[in-house]
Amino acid sequence: MFQLGKTIVSEDILGNDFVCNLTACKGACCVDGDAGAPLSLEETKILEEIYPKVKPFLRKQGIAAIEAQGTWVNGTDGDLETPLIDNKDCAYVIFDGKTALCGIEQAYNQGIIDWKKPVSCHLYPIRVKDFTEFAAVNYDKWDICDPACSLGQELEVPVYKFVKEALVRKFGEDWYAELEKVALDMKK
Repeated sequence: MFQLGKTIVSEDILGNDFVCNLTACKGACCVDGDAGAPLSLEETKILEEIYPKVKPFLRKQGIAAIEAQGTWVNGTDGDLETPLIDNKDCAYVIFDGKTALCGIEQAYNQGIIDWKKPVSCHLYPIRVKDFTEFAAVNYDKWDICDPACSLGQELEVPVYKFVKEALVRKFGEDWYAELEKVALDMKK
């Protein structure tokens, strides 16, 4: 672990490789697990605002879940999260054949909204846990992502480089530049 500003960062994001391999995993992270995607309070307000524009991209099961539960929920541990369909799929998930995709991101890609998706989804496999004085930045190793780890090793792309855009979105350009310096120093 090392400190960057008000973050404590796991060296695992520098020492492990990762590139999403949707052809292998079929977007399992959007349909497996026991909770929705973590959200910030600000993101809950964004979801409420954009839902009417995102709704046409969603499956009927997702729309039903959102209209029954809301655009976001308080999870079992009290954290803010996206709602689930029958305690499985994220309510915002859509499918291209058998591959899970994000309905929010599809609306973004088509220029309907200007918000890509929750930052926790954008950052994955990195998870950020906010505490009073700092944020912990950790690598979340999940066996459904083994194909992504293999592809990352093959292409020699460390986790932090794979999620560069999301890290910059979350922490800013200066923070990411400092992260790159730490990564270079660790290679020496």
